[in-house]
Amino acid sequence: MSTIDDIQNEIIEEFEFFDQWMDKYEYIIDLGKKLAPLNDQFKHDDNLIPGCQSRVWLHAEMENDQVKFTADSDAVITKGIIALLIRVLSNQTAEQISRSELYFIDRIGLKEHLSPTRSNGLVSMVIKIKAIADNLKRYH
Repeated sequence: MSTIDDIQNEIIEEFEFFDQWMDKYEYIIDLGKKLAPLNDQFKHDDNLIPGCQSRVWLHAEMENDQVKFTADSDAVITKGIIALLIRVLSNQTAEQISRSELYFIDRIGLKEHLSPTRSNGLVSMVIKIKAIADNLKRYH
């Protein structure tokens, strides 16, 4: 089982293949396109992430002490961003998610290459994921 840091390091290596930010954007969009669609039953207001310019739904379930995240968005770049976060944090324990330092975001230059509203949305996604993990920690 890969740790959060193992997965972050894989992502950093993947992004090092690209010299231009346009290529990195294309890669993020491709990740969004490959993200499994979220079941419509989970696309409700309780699962919307506040603070995002586009609509982003995030659903979490506990399975064998691990949090499984699924998500969707109505914008391809945002869907790619949430796909990256899910890749790093899904299938980890709530405790590991809560304590994680998401250094890959800065190391790949993601925040600095997003528009201010998308950058704020990224922060909102991380806050929501950690809040879900903190909540699950209390009840499991």
